[in-house]
Amino acid sequence: YNSTLDKLKQFPEHSVYRQSTEALTKHRLSIVESVKPEGLEEWQSRVKSVVEAHPNAFRSIASSSSKNEVNIVYNETALKGMESEDYEDEPIQKQEPEGPRIRSHKAHQEHSFVADPQADNEMIPRIEPEPPLTAEQVNSIEQQIQAGLIEEIILVAEAESNLVDEMYKSKVWEDLEESPNQGQWSYYERDTHTPKTQAHN
Repeated sequence: YNSTLDKLKQFPEHSVYRQSTEALTKHRLSIVESVKPEGLEEWQSRVKSVVEAHPNAFRSIASSSSKNEVNIVYNETALKGMESEDYEDEPIQKQEPEGPRIRSHKAHQEHSFVADPQADNEMIPRIEPEPPLTAEQVNSIEQQIQAGLIEEIILVAEAESNLVDEMYKSKVWEDLEESPNQGQWSYYERDTHTPKTQAHN
């Protein structure tokens, strides 16, 4: 939700899409933030030093419900790196090349290991997982958001974030290249072809 809100800031404030999506996203974010797992503050204290030491990987976002509280999240680049095939849950131990025949060959091998494509992803710091929510807390979020199970809620949130990217590329706030003719859609207006008595009801 925080990522979606950040992306929406790129849209003009007058954009109807931005206004409506922001309102819905902020509402859902407030619901999620209102439900806190036990031990959250202690966890934040434990990982604080790692988060502050790696600003390229983490963000501390002020809670929408309280300025004294923060949400610790991974940056977009770190998330993409963690999704790649090169990423490992544990730091990868580089192995020395075996049996180089000549010194120049050994130097070339050492350079290859230094330039390992996994290196960037190894730099993504590992922190202990955030304390989990109880089943009752998850159920509370599901009931308030009313968009299915928690897994479905997460999928919808991810899809909405991706949709924001596409809407921004399309510049949905701009006028159409070809404006519709006046009265072109009047046939489809509500109650246009409904008897007055029925329309009145």
